[in-house]
Amino acid sequence: MSNSFGRVLTVTTFGESHGPAIGCVIDGFPPGFEITAEEIRDELMRRATGQSRWTSQRKEAEDVQILSGMFEGKTTGTPIALLIYNTDARSKDYTKIAAQFRPGHADYTYHHKYGIRDYRGGGRSSARETTMRVAAGALARKYLKLHYGVEIVGWLGQLGELVCDESFDAAVINDNPFFCPDEKRVPDLEEYMKALWKSGDSVGALVRARATGVPVGIGAPVYAKLDGDLAAAMMSINATKGVEIGAGFASVAHKGTEHRDEITPEGFLSNHAGGILGGIASGQPVELSVAFKPTSSLRLPGRTVDTEGKPVEIITTGRHDPCVGIRAVPIVEAMLALTLLDHILLHRAQCGDVPAQTPRVTG
Repeated sequence: MSNSFGRVLTVTTFGESHGPAIGCVIDGFPPGFEITAEEIRDELMRRATGQSRWTSQRKEAEDVQILSGMFEGKTTGTPIALLIYNTDARSKDYTKIAAQFRPGHADYTYHHKYGIRDYRGGGRSSARETTMRVAAGALARKYLKLHYGVEIVGWLGQLGELVCDESFDAAVINDNPFFCPDEKRVPDLEEYMKALWKSGDSVGALVRARATGVPVGIGAPVYAKLDGDLAAAMMSINATKGVEIGAGFASVAHKGTEHRDEITPEGFLSNHAGGILGGIASGQPVELSVAFKPTSSLRLPGRTVDTEGKPVEIITTGRHDPCVGIRAVPIVEAMLALTLLDHILLHRAQCGDVPAQTPRVTG
């Protein structure tokens, strides 16, 4: 299995949803940087279940332990190992479906690939794994802000049929359980989720993210394009089914004169490219959108087969998110931060001595 990502900044995660613990090893992180377990946990609690009635009610303490790579409160440049013990797993919820394949899950594919699988909450394929991405992302996010002035913000752009960001106020995103940038839309989201919860069904979501202050020049042709690595990073998140950079699929309907992001001495006149040209950051905000599918674990009966290939009816009990996309906002932010820092370190290694060629334009 491939459990590591990054080129210079490498993050390797380990552990299962219902195992004793989950963790990660961060290699290549710069030395001399101050970070605390409390700062990491603050980010983790933004992603955590049980924070509102609209997410899974599994309640983990998320008490992260820093096992290595730190001395006197600062990173040493050696591997940073982080560990979180699972404290609220209920494996008995999966006993009845241990020999059944949940439709829409990785049960069937894991079984056929490895010949064995952990049926408890999906094991390694569970979104529980993304906890460690957020933990690692907390370090990257702080480093980017302090050393490069990069600011990252993510939000819920759409929940099912409801568009959430026609009005945008970044200040209210973390003041509601939906990460919604329009506080007037929150009551509509609550009513929508109430009806969804009552029906027993689930729904998908669109998460958007933006990074401002990204240095010009990071990213490299041809197989280390910044947008290519961002797309791969986002697609690695559980339940992701689509990624757009900048205008994305809307570009299909654009004319060239509209789409080309003209440049003036004062800056770019638009940002349909999402801050990336030829795989290299232009200095404009890096903007992306990620589509998440509806949750597949449902209490409504559905058709499937068991491990003997026999047709059975399946009902998934336990604690599950009616919309996994809500909690995905901090995960998308973390993967954006990790990818950007990896590319900054990669750029610094080869091109750190290249002076600025022209005045920077941002737009």
